[in-house]
Amino acid sequence: MTGLKQVVEEIVEKHLPDETHFIVEVALSEKAGKTQLNILVDADQGVTIQACAKLSRAVSEELEAKEIMPDAYVLEVSSPGVDYPLSSRRQFQKNIDRELKVTLTDGTEVKGRLLEVTETGVKLLVKKKKEKGKKASEEELSYAFEEMKKSIVQVSFK
Repeated sequence: MTGLKQVVEEIVEKHLPDETHFIVEVALSEKAGKTQLNILVDADQGVTIQACAKLSRAVSEELEAKEIMPDAYVLEVSSPGVDYPLSSRRQFQKNIDRELKVTLTDGTEVKGRLLEVTETGVKLLVKKKKEKGKKASEEELSYAFEEMKKSIVQVSFK
């Protein structure tokens, strides 16, 4: 399935609406005897339902025309939900100034506002717990991408 995944990624890449859209993940799995093809796309300014539908039709047409999928399959094109972990530098970039919950590889969790994305990692503004009789303070902490196991944008309802 690895070769098939790569072929599908190339097809998806070719049919993305413009350079602001990018692939987050292409996943192939088996479900009830059918191949399930899940494509997650994102965009610098967000993805519309129309963009997903158009991409789905274009990818499906090419898969059918080239007879790439040997058997029946289910194709699903969507954008990652708010609880989907950030996985690319570009996704981090589009979420600057938002609150993140980062799980580090050692299991530690850190919450902070995303200030900056560099080539190698991120910088967060993290609130330090206040000590008795002192005001809470904030400090800028940097984390390398390899240190981060999972990063999820925190939705605020304020």
